[in-house]
Amino acid sequence: MDIKIKARVELKVGGSALEDALAEYDELTVSDLIRQIIDKAIACEEIKTEVYEGPDTLEEYDSAQQESA
Repeated sequence: MDIKIKARVELKVGGSALEDALAEYDELTVSDLIRQIIDKAIACEEIKTEVYEGPDTLEEYDSAQQESA
């Protein structure tokens, strides 16, 4: 029997580590990165991810960094 699990995960990531991860793969978002990590750890039928707060793309990260400077 398939089971559906909903979870909310909060992460704190070093800025340079996040920037490097997003820059390594073209068009990768934080949502995609989390989905890939979960899928590699345990094979899932379907994974949906959504970023509620914080940058989801490299462009959003760069914009947030400029605003804080």
